[in-house]
Amino acid sequence: MDPSLEVKLPLVTAEEILLESREQQEAEIRAPKQKLTDSIELFEYHLLNFEDDITRESWNISSWINYAKWLESLKEFMVARIVWHRDLIVNDQNCSLWLKYAEFEMKNKFFNHARDAWDRAVTVLPHVDQLWYKYMHMEEMLGNIGKARQIFERWMSWMPDQHVWLSYIDFELRCNEVVYARLIYERFVQCHPKVGAWIEYAKFEMRNREIVRARNVYEQAAEKLADEEDVELLFIACAEFEEQCKETERARCIYKSALDHIPKGRAENLY
Repeated sequence: MDPSLEVKLPLVTAEEILLESREQQEAEIRAPKQKLTDSIELFEYHLLNFEDDITRESWNISSWINYAKWLESLKEFMVARIVWHRDLIVNDQNCSLWLKYAEFEMKNKFFNHARDAWDRAVTVLPHVDQLWYKYMHMEEMLGNIGKARQIFERWMSWMPDQHVWLSYIDFELRCNEVVYARLIYERFVQCHPKVGAWIEYAKFEMRNREIVRARNVYEQAAEKLADEEDVELLFIACAEFEEQCKETERARCIYKSALDHIPKGRAENLY
């Protein structure tokens, strides 16, 4: 090789190589450090803004929810939970807030915390059916049938509307617990001694082909509700039941008894 063509490289001392390496390493370290600092400053900036918002308007549910959701998006679940708790101290009568908080816990699979949220919610707002439904539904979906039944029992102690009792019965039927469902029906007609409730009970027995039980329900209802204004509906349902059972003479007797008992002006459907 011609010496004249040889590339002359500058001589680099070991000290210069070490110095350059050290500078590169420091540059690599400094860059993430700056980025980290920026992230912390951004976090603190947003944190202060949210805190200012809820300090100025603690009644504003949206500010609290946005604050908690922002923390959730950062996977700061514990801090988000603290924000939810702070909000509920101020706005514990807001049903929507309880729902959103419990759903936050459920969505992130903190089921024990969700259970605690629902329990607190139904304690503070026992007459809000939606809270009870959601609480029970969570336990049922988790396979905690006994726990779901306990929730219904707590709910029944507040003497809820008819549709709640029917939901409890549907729950037991989903669990194939016909005997439990019957026991609830017996309590249901005591809590709501109305014609419609007794008819529902009798139809339940009919669906289960318990003819004798269904007839007994109708007989009890006729005895207890004889003076109710809508008793006409009970007599009609009872007579139609006997017709379905091919008991024409029984049906005829029920119609005749009803016409003798109910004033003519209220017995158009019977005639």
